[in-house]
Amino acid sequence: MNSISATALSFLNELKENNNRDWFNANKPAFQKEYNNVKSFFDTVMSHLKMHDDIERLKMYRIYRDIRFSADKTPYKTYFSGNFVRATNRLRGGYYLEISPNGNSFLAGGFWAPNKEDLFRIRKEFEIDTSEIREIVKAEKFVKHFGRLKGEALKTAPRGFDKEHPDLDLIRMKQYIVVREFTDKEVVSPNFLNEIDASFKAMRPFFDYMSEVLTTDLNGVSIID
Repeated sequence: MNSISATALSFLNELKENNNRDWFNANKPAFQKEYNNVKSFFDTVMSHLKMHDDIERLKMYRIYRDIRFSADKTPYKTYFSGNFVRATNRLRGGYYLEISPNGNSFLAGGFWAPNKEDLFRIRKEFEIDTSEIREIVKAEKFVKHFGRLKGEALKTAPRGFDKEHPDLDLIRMKQYIVVREFTDKEVVSPNFLNEIDASFKAMRPFFDYMSEVLTTDLNGVSIID
């Protein structure tokens, strides 16, 4: 599949209005058809990604919600989504794509929940020098596709870091992610695949830089065997 059908968005809208097991079971064939078509599209996205990155696998997420610890007891997600996993422990970061109606579709990449060791390593790098990451996020293609680097941040400096550091805006971040949103019209456009691929290509300088940081010590020596 080289495009997303408008029927996929229509099905998800119907599911949102009828988010219960009886309706879903009665419409299981329609779900399976739309899921298979979207999965085929994601496979095509992966084949394009493999032309310019080393992708290990595609992980499609299940439609079923984990409601055990959630106040929202609706049983089904109202979107299709998948993650494109980069190969080997030297390639950090990951590509994510979500298809959701009413202008809620988006792609994203980066470091959503870095472990404390990775987060500390990133912050120490930024404490020393932010010239390279700032050049990356100010590049024309980066700004065109993502606008800016995003993510939650602390209100002040992390423990052990200078509250007056000139690069505190980056040091206090807890996430380092990039996001591009799409309208429904863009999602069903024949050019959607090309736009996704162009955005994923635009992530590479960011991924390459962060991979270098997270696979070396502060002296630039590899920590990967």
